[in-house]
Amino acid sequence: MQKIIDRFVKYVKIDTQSDDNNPDFPSTEKQWDLAHLLVEELNEIGMKDVTLDANCYIMATLPSNVDFKVPTIGFVAHIDTSPDFTGTNVKPQFHPNYDGKDIVLNKEQNIVLSPSYFDDLLLYKGQTLITTDGTTLLGADDKAGITEIVSAMEYLINHPEIKHGKIRIAFTPDEEVGKGAHMFDVEKFGAEWAYTMDGSQVGELEYENFNAAGAKVTINGKIVHPGYAKGKMINSMLIASDFIAALPKNEVPEKTEGYEGFFHLHGMSGEVEKTELEYIIRDHDLKLFEGRKVLFQKVADDFNKKLGSDIIQVEIKDQYFNMREKIEPVMHIVDIAEEAMKQLNIKPLIKAIRGGTDGSQLSYKGLPCPNIFAGGHNFHGRYEYVAAESIQLATDVIIKIVQITAERAK
Repeated sequence: MQKIIDRFVKYVKIDTQSDDNNPDFPSTEKQWDLAHLLVEELNEIGMKDVTLDANCYIMATLPSNVDFKVPTIGFVAHIDTSPDFTGTNVKPQFHPNYDGKDIVLNKEQNIVLSPSYFDDLLLYKGQTLITTDGTTLLGADDKAGITEIVSAMEYLINHPEIKHGKIRIAFTPDEEVGKGAHMFDVEKFGAEWAYTMDGSQVGELEYENFNAAGAKVTINGKIVHPGYAKGKMINSMLIASDFIAALPKNEVPEKTEGYEGFFHLHGMSGEVEKTELEYIIRDHDLKLFEGRKVLFQKVADDFNKKLGSDIIQVEIKDQYFNMREKIEPVMHIVDIAEEAMKQLNIKPLIKAIRGGTDGSQLSYKGLPCPNIFAGGHNFHGRYEYVAAESIQLATDVIIKIVQITAERAK
């Protein structure tokens, strides 16, 4: 397992944070640093047809080692980390034989990872936890997934007695800013189906995700001298606060779970003359999702009618849709992953993703693509962690999936 840990640490020390404000593709040049390293490593371990295209997509092949026809399957992970929190100068910390107590990430800044707040920690008592030093994210999302795919391919190359069909792997840029599958060449990839290694807790197996939209609200005010403002000033920030309050107060991420959707205000900036709000709108049910977008626009329209002019402008853009519609006709691909986990004595946790993955967009592009656990927790922030044993288990699941796929094809 030390080799897997060393590989993971090597990846997370490379800053690959994407930028949701940059329309370029990829959105940051530093994603190429990990891409070039991965190309070199894939060639070193013996993968074939290793390519890195102009959009920073890496693809590679492990040829079949059987003389009968087996469906070509794929595994996908993303190389970027979230723009929500810095990924520069990551300093992984190791906690062997975790005792279930508080972990001091940073004594000087009093940053503590505690099971009293993050109770999932207790699932990993006795295991080796890898954390940050509290000043950056870790990058297990999704460098744990990359580690698992590369490690599984290396294991299969070194153990030809394990029979498998043709396997394709891909690493994508800009997943965290919603563009991970935009330039993905499904035809070139050439797999019948694939799995993203981008989930969290051990056992997670997901083929449902949110329908998603992003919304930008622009409120235009009018600035005049405050001493002479009566009847003249329009304070866009105060109107913004009223707009925020007009949306359902309990339909926010911190008050919802399971299949419940939400409106999430994730960014705002403003002054008297102009305020901008950035929202994401989410729901698993397509009809409810469409209703949320209608409600969002109606709130703005009602304010404009009351104010007597179009002070509030709303722009809503769909981002991705629930992949369940594309997976249900080919549920055998979920069954194979579930069976792989059961054979490894892992309890499958089949549930809906409260988010999205490359797999949701890839499924709509013709590549059915459920999501499998990568092992990390508390993504996108300073409290991110992963158990080394979880990375090993996910690696084992990949190996078992390719075995079962070949066995079923005989």
